[in-house]
Amino acid sequence: MATPAEEIEVEDKIVRITNPDRVYFPERGWTKLDLVEYYLSVGDGIVNALFERPCMLHRFPKGLAGDKVHQKRVPSGAPPWLETVRLHFPRFDRDADELCVTELAAVIWAVQMSTVEFHPWNSRRADTEKPDEWRIDLDPGPECDFATVQRVAHVAHEVLAELGAVGWPKTSGGSGMHIYVRIPPDHGFKVVRRAALAFAREVERRSPDVTTAWWRKDRDPSELFVDYNQNARDHTIAAAYSVRGFQDGRVSTPITWDEIDDVDPHDFTLETVPPRFAELGDLHAGIDDAVFDIAPLIEWADRDDLPES
Repeated sequence: MATPAEEIEVEDKIVRITNPDRVYFPERGWTKLDLVEYYLSVGDGIVNALFERPCMLHRFPKGLAGDKVHQKRVPSGAPPWLETVRLHFPRFDRDADELCVTELAAVIWAVQMSTVEFHPWNSRRADTEKPDEWRIDLDPGPECDFATVQRVAHVAHEVLAELGAVGWPKTSGGSGMHIYVRIPPDHGFKVVRRAALAFAREVERRSPDVTTAWWRKDRDPSELFVDYNQNARDHTIAAAYSVRGFQDGRVSTPITWDEIDDVDPHDFTLETVPPRFAELGDLHAGIDDAVFDIAPLIEWADRDDLPES
């Protein structure tokens, strides 16, 4: 017998959750309703991370035991209050209306639609072609340990401090770490990506564990890749407070710089993050007040004669 649907009140909206007892994380027994309750508990944080950004949804219609679906387009039949943003994809000469979160109810609707992970663009709907978020992705190779990620995070922090930029770190929810920097939406993706490469090259100069080699075949598997290409158009990574599609329900979790040396990404799950959020609040809450002009990075890119694409 099917479990009755539940109606969840989210601010001034009602979101109907069907199959609330469907198990999404078989190893832990966590259900669709557990996932809903998780996102409700970190509501301010996830909305802040997604606010007005085009968002790709990573859906698991049968839970993690089934296939993952990468969905850009909001399906027909979405509630009339749900907001979207239209994007054009020149390669295919097609448009897509992607989810544009402006309130928590939109997040819970997406979970109702079997979304586990939220992957937003680094630009907002006011001008989707001008990023306002520079993303530093510390991506360890298959033989690179997390201690290396921690060491390189400190190097990145050092370079950011010298630039006068404020970095906002978080675990990736996988094996790496992300650092976000708010920037003015003054440049296109190619310029921001080139600036990100200039930064990555500086981190590479200061650390023997780092590579900026683009092709995987050219990388030492024990090195950490600073993935500057995450700043290219239509490249997305899991948002702060997004659950990841792993059986232990890991979460991409904001942390403080003081936590870097002691952090274990496996400790942050949809079970443990809610009490942490209740105690600390959103550690990325101030990101919009710390805007960094990337002009120095553009100068570095010119100095190093870096390509634009």
